[in-house]
Amino acid sequence: MAIPDSRETIIDYALRTLGHPVITINVDYQQCEDRLDEALEFFVERHFDGVEKAFFRYQLTAEDIENKYIDVSNIGPVNGPGGDGPNGNDIVTVVKIFQFGNFANVDMFDLKYQLALVDYFGVNTSVGNGHSMGLASYDSTKRYIKLIEDFFQPEKALNFSKVTGRIKIDGDMSVMQPGDYIIIQAYASLDPEQYTKIYNDRLLKKYLVALIKRQWGANMAKYDGVQLPGGITMKGSQIYQEAMTEIAQIENELIQSHELPIDFYVG
Repeated sequence: MAIPDSRETIIDYALRTLGHPVITINVDYQQCEDRLDEALEFFVERHFDGVEKAFFRYQLTAEDIENKYIDVSNIGPVNGPGGDGPNGNDIVTVVKIFQFGNFANVDMFDLKYQLALVDYFGVNTSVGNGHSMGLASYDSTKRYIKLIEDFFQPEKALNFSKVTGRIKIDGDMSVMQPGDYIIIQAYASLDPEQYTKIYNDRLLKKYLVALIKRQWGANMAKYDGVQLPGGITMKGSQIYQEAMTEIAQIENELIQSHELPIDFYVG
């Protein structure tokens, strides 16, 4: 069996599964392309192998601060300018934003300040009277720092919509300056043309077969009851109903067994 590794090969696989070329599958190739796009869209939304966690580095502009949102089309690839990794247009959902300021900035919880504190309250470093509690002291200090940070500089709430392509930051953005860097934690869709193993996913193949079968049934439903030479009767609506049942079962399996778990907010 040829392993599907492109749009053409997975469509050919689906048509062969339905009986081609032994029987005629009354579906136009463009319709097969449309059903594949539909299958890939659902795969990205519901299957953990359709996305990956990514951290995007982005430099704020004066326009971003004034608008209070970031246009994802301006976000470059995760592996730097010119890289082949996911970019802002591939973002499916945004989890949170990390802000890193300068050491001399009013933001006392930037990355350099945190590193300085970690060094000062090191695991094996004695403080004050020369007594060190090792990991217990280090852990309690880190928890205290995090408590102060959450109190004086709570995490910024955000909203993201794939339709608008904008990451809206709720809160006072005047503390941010043009040129500041932020890190955007998000989930980005994977390009099947780059990661061709997606085309050989078991559920994606089954789902595409069911979608093309539904299209086949829809195309033939208008000829229901028509008798062909040899006594064969057209039953397009039956093919359609069988496909709808299969689609429901596959979608339920994807959601129940292959969807990423929901992130819960506690507070």
